[in-house]
Amino acid sequence: MSEALDELAAHIKANSNVAILRRELAYGELSLTVAPADIVKLSRFVRDDAKCQFVSIIDISGADYPQRQDRFDVVYHLLSPKQNLRLRLRVQVDEETMVPSVTSVWPGADWFERETYDLYGVLFSGHPDLRRILTDYGFEGHPLRKDFPLTGFVEVRYDDEAKRVIYEPVELKQELRSFDFLSPWEGTDYVLPGDEKVKQ
Repeated sequence: MSEALDELAAHIKANSNVAILRRELAYGELSLTVAPADIVKLSRFVRDDAKCQFVSIIDISGADYPQRQDRFDVVYHLLSPKQNLRLRLRVQVDEETMVPSVTSVWPGADWFERETYDLYGVLFSGHPDLRRILTDYGFEGHPLRKDFPLTGFVEVRYDDEAKRVIYEPVELKQELRSFDFLSPWEGTDYVLPGDEKVKQ
C-alpha cells in the first residue's frame, strides 16, 4: 500500500503544477498540504487525472490550533474507487483568509463547507450558499473552536407560562454549587475493591 501511495504522491507532484508544501504518509493514507489558492486546481487534477480518479469526496473537516498563526486546518478526505485509494488534502488558514470553494469540483462539498464554516468560522469564497447549517439563527461564535466557552453564551429553554422558547444569557449559579475537589478514587483511607492488586 505504501508503494502505491508513494507513486501517487510522486505523480501528483510531477504533473499537477501545484506546489506541495508538505507530504505525509500515515495510517495507510497519503496527506498533502497545499496553499489555499491552489486547492481548487489540485482538487480538479486529482479528480480528472487517469492515475488518480478521486471522484468521491467523503468529508471536509476542520481542526483548530489556536497557538499557530494559521490556526485552522481545512482537511478534504477523498476516495478513488477505481484505484482503491484514499487521499487527504489539507490547507492552513487564519481567521480572515478565505478558502476557495471546491463545490465546482465536487458538488457534494456544499454542506461539508457549510458545516466547517458553522463550527469553525472558516470562510469559503465562491460557495453558492454559505450560511450556518447546524447551529440556530443568531448563534454567537463557532462551537468547535478551542476558545469557545464550554457553557456557550446563550441558554435555550421552553417556558410553559410564555408557551414559547426563551433565549437567555448563560448564568452559572456558583453559590448554590458545592465543590468537592477530592475524587472518590483518590485520598481514601480504605482500599477500593480491585485496588489491592495494584501495589503487588
